[in-house]
Amino acid sequence: MGKSTLFNLLTGASQKTMNAPRTTVSFAAGHWKLDRTTHVQLVDLPGTYSLIAQSPDEAVTAGAVSPALAEAKAPARPAALGPRTGPDLAIAMVDANAPASSLYLLGQLALLQVPVIVALSMADVARGRGIAAEPQLLAGILGVPVVEVNPRRSKGAADLAAAVKAALEAPERPRCTVTLPPAPGDPAGAGQPDDIGHLSDPTALLETQAEPLFEWVSDVIGQAQLDRPPTRHFSDRVDHWLLTWWIGLPVFLAVLWGVFELTTVVAAPLQDLFEGFVTETLAGWLSQGLAAIGWGGGWLESLLVDGVLAGVGVVVSFLPLMAIMFLAIALLEDSGYMARAALVADRAMRGIGLDGRAVLPLVIGFGCNLPALAATKTLPNARQRLLTGLLVPYASCTARLVIFLFMASVFFPEHAGTVVFGMYLVSGLLIVLIGLALRGTAFRGVGREPLILVLPPYQVPRPLPLARSVVLRCRDFTLKAGQVILILCVAIWGLLSIPTAAGYSIGPDVPAEHSVLGVAAKAVAPVFAAAGFDDWHATASLMTGFVAKEAAVGTLATTFGMEEPEDPSEPGTLADQVWAALDRSSGGHPGPAALAYMFFALGYTPCMVTVAEMRRLFGWKPVLRGLTLSLVLSWVLAVLVYQIGALL
Repeated sequence: MGKSTLFNLLTGASQKTMNAPRTTVSFAAGHWKLDRTTHVQLVDLPGTYSLIAQSPDEAVTAGAVSPALAEAKAPARPAALGPRTGPDLAIAMVDANAPASSLYLLGQLALLQVPVIVALSMADVARGRGIAAEPQLLAGILGVPVVEVNPRRSKGAADLAAAVKAALEAPERPRCTVTLPPAPGDPAGAGQPDDIGHLSDPTALLETQAEPLFEWVSDVIGQAQLDRPPTRHFSDRVDHWLLTWWIGLPVFLAVLWGVFELTTVVAAPLQDLFEGFVTETLAGWLSQGLAAIGWGGGWLESLLVDGVLAGVGVVVSFLPLMAIMFLAIALLEDSGYMARAALVADRAMRGIGLDGRAVLPLVIGFGCNLPALAATKTLPNARQRLLTGLLVPYASCTARLVIFLFMASVFFPEHAGTVVFGMYLVSGLLIVLIGLALRGTAFRGVGREPLILVLPPYQVPRPLPLARSVVLRCRDFTLKAGQVILILCVAIWGLLSIPTAAGYSIGPDVPAEHSVLGVAAKAVAPVFAAAGFDDWHATASLMTGFVAKEAAVGTLATTFGMEEPEDPSEPGTLADQVWAALDRSSGGHPGPAALAYMFFALGYTPCMVTVAEMRRLFGWKPVLRGLTLSLVLSWVLAVLVYQIGALL
């Protein structure tokens, strides 16, 4: 319907995204200038079609619009919404092309006496399909102002602002008119009670009036001439073919392939360009400036260049990738295809407690986990988004491919391709098995409800709203995830640059073996004795792999005092050193030890950028639990692979 698009249009850059307290439910709040002198706070609540909450998202929305429901169903009220007094005014979005679900929610707001005005969206599309969609006619039936808006074309914002200002300044706020026949068990004894505040459980009112409310919705649709005509239009004709499995599935797979290519091929050169500008050009200028004032060559230059600027480079390098991903998601949603893709994929995903929209982030995860997390926003509620977000790190990203190719070419040169392919199969199997396990435990019941979607008409996406959405989301990622990334980069710099032995000073010249990282790696190495690779070089590579998985191979070269070769399988180079190290640590079983290392690298903590984004989206508590699970599971798998391989 364009709810978030309208919010972005009204608030512009003066908005922030946050989570409701003690939940993973996110919402956005921003300042809206009604005119030169009047500003209001506008909150974009999670979408819902009913105030009878069935999910955390719906509970947050219900509690925000009604103090009575807040007390009964949503004790974790967002602080940005103020005390439990209800909103000064609610703006209900009604889709003129599919009004039934929106009008049902509007009727519930009327029963709870929430002041409201209506923003009528998709009216132009509805008229093109033969639906009247006249705001004044609908306003007369509902008894509240109805303003036609088209956020995709940036139309209607001024009229909506004027209507909101008039409603806020009026002696009495507008409330929708709903007259219903009394229903059995109605706690107020009438269709619409005079005072909702005295009800001990206002949800009971909504439940007992559900059937009469449906009749009211049908009556409003008829009076407002919003009935959908029987003629088939363009979207109907396309869906007749696109929703069949023999056409819909190949199209869906082609779309997934296209998005995957965007995140793995198109973004890569831009990432290198952005990172190179920061870590090479800016770093060179900074080094020259420090040298000019006599501060060059020491620990300060190393901290600023290898710590701070390296962190900035990581954040900046991911901006093109995130922008491309956000744009791709917005295009799929705005065009109307996303809902169709969810229907096509739903049956496959329901087995692990997710609906079809989870396919997109999980497939994208095989390119890069970071944009995959961004794609979880297409899922309908917080529990679905969290479950999918916890599964995304098990999708083997291209950064892990660097590790797999190196180890497979060194230890299984004749079957390297088969081994790498097998690792991807294991990755997919892990997603399914862990999804089933989580759905049966911490996420019991998630995804078991049927998928019900309103299929929007196909549309040509509008450039300006798309650009605005991409910019706002990239800004949010940079400001929030960037802070965590910068702190972690400085911490890793400290591990590599601070010496633990005499004769060395803080800086880049500290040998890896005598750095804090080297000492820590030696202390942790015995943990992997049962997996056959209790060698500090391997452990150090896994530790820096937390920063970026592709850094693991470079760390192996650094700790062995060698240059990272172009062909790691070439004799006499890094390959011999790694083979000898795992041969010693495994007691003569280097092959199984290498496989164990690969299994651990597949499942253990994702890179720090992904962790920072997970923390931004879901909060620390579920993320730390997920990371603990991944570490334990990866260790167990590595031990099993090595022990079984050594026996064979």
